[in-house]
Amino acid sequence: MNNAGIVALSHINKVFISDELETHALTDVNLVIEEGEFVSITGPSGCGKSTLLSVIGLLDIASTGNYSLSGYDVNTLDKQQRAVIRNKEIGFIFQAFNLISDLTVAENVELPLTYRSDISKEQRKSMVKTALEQVDIQHRASHFPSQLSGGQQQRVAVARAIAGKPSLILADEPTGNLDSKNAATVMALIDELHQSGSTICMVTHDPKSAARASRTIEMFDGKVVLDKSNKFAAAV
Repeated sequence: MNNAGIVALSHINKVFISDELETHALTDVNLVIEEGEFVSITGPSGCGKSTLLSVIGLLDIASTGNYSLSGYDVNTLDKQQRAVIRNKEIGFIFQAFNLISDLTVAENVELPLTYRSDISKEQRKSMVKTALEQVDIQHRASHFPSQLSGGQQQRVAVARAIAGKPSLILADEPTGNLDSKNAATVMALIDELHQSGSTICMVTHDPKSAARASRTIEMFDGKVVLDKSNKFAAAV
């Protein structure tokens, strides 16, 4: 496809059908995210934010429309190809952390890398060490998630997202399960990732978090209703 942006969505529609009932989750969404941008997606519950993030993250596919991710024409990929590209190109940060309880911190961060044939075991260990140091949680590498606070678990989740050096980081309500102090710490970490060159797309209900992005997309009833630059991003 074209090379415009890391993410290029054109006339994306997503329809869910159940018991002969059609739910239009996304309607004619057009969106380009350029390399190095920090984009927040906001809007009321049920407006399509999470569905859009799932489509961008190759966790779901659009009903109609075209999608290019880092030069790959997503419409032409089968399920296995999407999984391979998702693992290589995208890092995920989830609200619920999604850490595996019986794996250590280091093992949780390493897990997505074990599915990549282009990375040796030695490289994996080095990438895990670097990612843990980047989020300042290396001293907890041998601990289990249950031994960590919520803020520490989200740091591990961030490390897991960035370890593979993805083209795009997707964050779904990254501060939703955190108190205000830990939320501020995690958002400061996301700011640092952006300032170091990461491309980030974040779904959030929190106006303060959204204001830290360089650009805000507002959604309503499955449509993009506002797309604006945040002049004072990351200064809050």
